Amino acid sequence: MNGIADSVIDFLFQGIVTEPGLGWILGGLLLLGAEILLPGVFFLWIGLAAIGTGLYLMVASSAGFTDAVVVFLVLLAAGVFAALRLRGDRLPRPRVNTPDAGVVGRTGLVLAASGPELRVRVGDSDWAALPAAGAVLREGEAVRVVGVRGTTLVVAALTAVPTPASEDSLPSAATPDGGSP
Repeated sequence: MNGIADSVIDFLFQGIVTEPGLGWILGGLLLLGAEILLPGVFFLWIGLAAIGTGLYLMVASSAGFTDAVVVFLVLLAAGVFAALRLRGDRLPRPRVNTPDAGVVGRTGLVLAASGPELRVRVGDSDWAALPAAGAVLREGEAVRVVGVRGTTLVVAALTAVPTPASEDSLPSAATPDGGSP
């Protein structure tokens, strides 16, 4: 069985060993195929640099092994540099696990207002807060989060915010038989 496999390999790759440029191109194509099977961007740049090196060796047939390695490393560095440069311009920084990721724009209620320091409830959490633009906020006033400074919220008063209904003004729940509870 080994004899048949060796014969097939010899037939397929006959003459490649004598032409270094074709070996580089074949290696680059194999790396691009590996990139498809193992997605990422690691094999892509190595494969493209190998193909570029192979093309260089096909044109400059008198180039030696040292020249091929230098061309390969230069092409690899240029490809990685270009990829990082392009990537940096397109991808925004993720906003996960930052204090302002889900808080800015939400409304809350002032719990305590003593001097310039406030305590504000936003959702189910209490936060230290500062008034925006020197506004004076009172306890019980509805506010909107307009920014974050470290772990302190910057809040502004809401205008024309409906006040939460008290329990007395809420309609009573009806019982299944139609009467009051």
